[in-house]
Amino acid sequence: MIWLTWRQFRTQAGVMLAAMAAFAAALALTGPRLADLHKAAGSSLVDRLPSSDQGLYYTGLLVVLAVPAVIGMFWGAPLIARELETGTHHLAWNQGVTRTRWLVAKLGLGAVAAMTVAGVATLAVSWWSSPIDRAIDNGGATDTYFARLDPVAFAARGVVPVAHAAFAFVLGVALGLLVRRTVPAMATSLVAYIAVQLTMTMWVRSQLAAADRTTVPIEPGGAPLSIQDNADRIIAHPEVPGAWVTSQQTLDAAGEPVAVPSSFADCLRTESGPPTLQQVDGCIADLGALGYKQQVTYQPAGNFWALQWAETGLYLGLAVALSGFCVWWIRRRPS
Repeated sequence: MIWLTWRQFRTQAGVMLAAMAAFAAALALTGPRLADLHKAAGSSLVDRLPSSDQGLYYTGLLVVLAVPAVIGMFWGAPLIARELETGTHHLAWNQGVTRTRWLVAKLGLGAVAAMTVAGVATLAVSWWSSPIDRAIDNGGATDTYFARLDPVAFAARGVVPVAHAAFAFVLGVALGLLVRRTVPAMATSLVAYIAVQLTMTMWVRSQLAAADRTTVPIEPGGAPLSIQDNADRIIAHPEVPGAWVTSQQTLDAAGEPVAVPSSFADCLRTESGPPTLQQVDGCIADLGALGYKQQVTYQPAGNFWALQWAETGLYLGLAVALSGFCVWWIRRRPS
């Protein structure tokens, strides 16, 4: 059964593995030079990278982020949906091999192939990008590049993409079983995977490790501040290299969370146009004199691996649960 499954699956797996190997080879050609540049430049590396390396950096991000979604769409969703759509499942389920063994072979081989492809991609990209990541964690500017904990970069580093690929593959299989038509299953798989990723990034990931907090005085010349939403919101930018800021809250003199007072917006309002820099500094100074501060909650750079392993375990658990659902569904379905 495993050999038959591999014969049906080997072309698409071979194409994807070959593409990842070629991309990894391209990174291997420039990786040593990037590492040498980091040794010489330290945290200023991010200001000295040529445009070709910038292009490879963003290409690496896109490749690793796209691999699980592509696997879910083109490997997972059609795996069973095509059998159900064409009716070949009637033949497959009435042979000597039980439908459970048939499904387990397809799930197991597909999941291993998916994790291998994602593993090659993330290993190559994480290795190549490590000098840039270290430079940012040590205080390098992040205007052009992402810290490892940034939601964009985090899903393209470490071991998490391997778990994403396993989950995306099994999610596609499960939706193929339910939808029973290949193209709709592929589209549904992509939408569902993106929805889960957004949910993880926006609400779950920040809870997987203990966060740190810092309180920033609201004062001119202190930590950089930005004013948003018509002066209803203040954002502080404290010096926490490589961190992922997850939330901010303005505090009053008693340390209680409050909204930015309306007097601040009134202070900034002018009849002749935007306020001048001196006027902004004066309004910020008035707010600070009243005891207002900004509390910043963030995941420090040192929590990278704790978050990686926690999210990996969560996605693998979801993949196992979906696999169990697939086995349950296929065993109870009449031939």
